[in-house]
Amino acid sequence: MSAATTVRIQESFLAPLEKRALVWIAGRLPRAVNSDHLTVLGLSAMIAASAAYWYSSTNPIGLWIVNICLVLNWFGDSLDGTVARVRNRQRPRYGYYVDHVVDVIAISFLMGGMALSGHLAPAIAALFLVGYLLLSAEVFLATHSLNKFQISYFKFGPTELRILLIIGNLFVYYMDPRMRWFGSEWQLYDAGFAAGAAGVLLVFAITAIRHTVQLYNEERLD
Repeated sequence: MSAATTVRIQESFLAPLEKRALVWIAGRLPRAVNSDHLTVLGLSAMIAASAAYWYSSTNPIGLWIVNICLVLNWFGDSLDGTVARVRNRQRPRYGYYVDHVVDVIAISFLMGGMALSGHLAPAIAALFLVGYLLLSAEVFLATHSLNKFQISYFKFGPTELRILLIIGNLFVYYMDPRMRWFGSEWQLYDAGFAAGAAGVLLVFAITAIRHTVQLYNEERLD
């Protein structure tokens, strides 16, 4: 992977606004705070969110703690790379590697916490995690093979997903989280993450097939 030639594809709904906000924050952040500090903050916040989900199984206030942790996760996870670029302190290979190792750890903790919370069936949490990890692997391989780093799909990226999770937490806190779906009663997150798992697996299948065909055509043996 060459950082100079890799194309970052970030076309989510909030991407233009978010980029301006992050650059503005990065320019005003104390110099003592660097990208590594922000990466640690992002991961720590997601681990705390996982614990807060677990805590919400006995006290619903845990859902508010989750939302605070998700905001802190956004701050650390979204800002670490921006700070490096604004300060011209980039370490492309190190940053790419650490960022994605942290992402895999973070989503694993999050799904574990949600499964322990009782708000999400463990089987559905596991299915979503498998789908997420498969899509992540496809993104990593495409970045290496095609110099194309896909961050968002269908106008949705990590920030939009955090917002949906925050809204879902508020809905579960204030309202009955059960719903009727296909003639059966589902909890809100069971229905949402089942649909999300199906969507992630479909995106994985489509992109894997498309990139396989592209690479086959580019390296065709005549």
